[in-house]
Amino acid sequence: MTTPLVQARDIVKRYGPTTALADGRLTVLPGESHALVGRNGAGKSTLVNILTGLQAADEGEVRFDGHPAPPPADRDAWRRKVACVYQKPTVVPELTVAENLFINRQPLQRGFISWRKLRAEASDLLATWDVHVDPEARTADLKVEDRQMVEIARALSFGARFIILDEPTAQLDNREIERLFSRMRALQDSGVTFLFISHHLQEVYEVCQTVTVLRDARWITTAPVAELSRRALVEAMAGESIETIAEQAVDPRDVDHDAPVLLEARGLTSPSYENIDLTVRRGEVVGLAGISGSGKVELAESFAGLHTPTGGTAQLGGDRLPFGDVQAALKAGVACVPRDRHDQGLVAGMTIGDNATMSVLDRLGRFGFVGTERKRGFATALIERLDIHTEGPDQPVSDLSGGNAQKVVMARALASDPRLLVLINPTAGVDVKSKESLLARMDSAREDGTAVLVVSDELDDLRRCDRVLVLFHGRVVAEHPAGWRDHELIASIEGVDHG
Repeated sequence: MTTPLVQARDIVKRYGPTTALADGRLTVLPGESHALVGRNGAGKSTLVNILTGLQAADEGEVRFDGHPAPPPADRDAWRRKVACVYQKPTVVPELTVAENLFINRQPLQRGFISWRKLRAEASDLLATWDVHVDPEARTADLKVEDRQMVEIARALSFGARFIILDEPTAQLDNREIERLFSRMRALQDSGVTFLFISHHLQEVYEVCQTVTVLRDARWITTAPVAELSRRALVEAMAGESIETIAEQAVDPRDVDHDAPVLLEARGLTSPSYENIDLTVRRGEVVGLAGISGSGKVELAESFAGLHTPTGGTAQLGGDRLPFGDVQAALKAGVACVPRDRHDQGLVAGMTIGDNATMSVLDRLGRFGFVGTERKRGFATALIERLDIHTEGPDQPVSDLSGGNAQKVVMARALASDPRLLVLINPTAGVDVKSKESLLARMDSAREDGTAVLVVSDELDDLRRCDRVLVLFHGRVVAEHPAGWRDHELIASIEGVDHG
């Protein structure tokens, strides 16, 4: 039998009480493209961190070409074995291609960098791997696909022949994806092995020979792609047979089709999405689903005033919705729970009360003065309404757990009694109890007649929606009424034709 180029066995990784990987396994043969798939939280990123030596496993072992992996501290040895090309670039944008290729190992002459030799070696390296990029080009000016190839060439220059591609097509259009796949096949012919991580299951069938599925931090199956139907692959990721899922489907909710339309968008277009038509009625919850790079987050953020579309219009309650101005959107009746509570949702140095009431200070006083007792009373009511576990409104928000911190962000959104509530990954990184509490707030907002738009990667969040729109490469490709089955929604999200 062929010795695996990479083998991970019985990998366990814990972060405090959380088990990020309970049974990680992977066997990659030389010269293949091997897909690693699974829903969010399945353990893919943790396994990649261990395969690249960024973190050590608590249990289990990793072997390269039959030999134990290098010690974690020996970064040079790891670079000779494996490299990962991430969605976010690891190149230095202001440096040239040549400088990035040989960063920290530039050719020297009498103690000084030899720029002529650097350019020559870069040209040779790019030519060896058939990468058509100007070595003197500023890396920031490169297209995404060319930047990825520069990162691959840099990894190959260390001697690595195992390349991990983490969501490499998320920012590429169809023609760029085809070019990337052609280059991958050519590199495979030259002896390079790939681990391909993607939410686009269609791409797995196009470019990979073998697929490994992780689910709930465990290895589920490894199989030749040609022998695994799309339906079987979706079932392996979802965790249940289609028959079982059918029994668990949520009953469709009675939607008041006579309720007035609060949000109406027509032809919205931007670099992230194209020609979006969308309506949300009073008391209706509409979900936006899609893989990363689908445009779902940017679309939702546009309604909250964070982006300005290049085309199209939107109205809220018959009034034109202001774009590109968060304060104006707030005044128009839009409230938002942003995607990152740390960077966008909370002011870490302020108290819970200050954070919760930030959007309604004009209601708590006159002539620019805020009544302290009034603000305190308002904040206390919000704390009770959202069951925030705290010593009181004067406690620093930085003291809170993730779930309670997210409740503060939700409290501030609800404080302004919005007509439109935009929720972006509202339960990300919170415990089960906090998750249920946050979703209950969404349900009560619906009952109050608020229009709710929910963007989420979590199926449980989307299950509470009256309908779910699926975006793929910036376009709405499917609409699922309440009562959808997991495999149907996942198939739409992944771009698999499930007909």
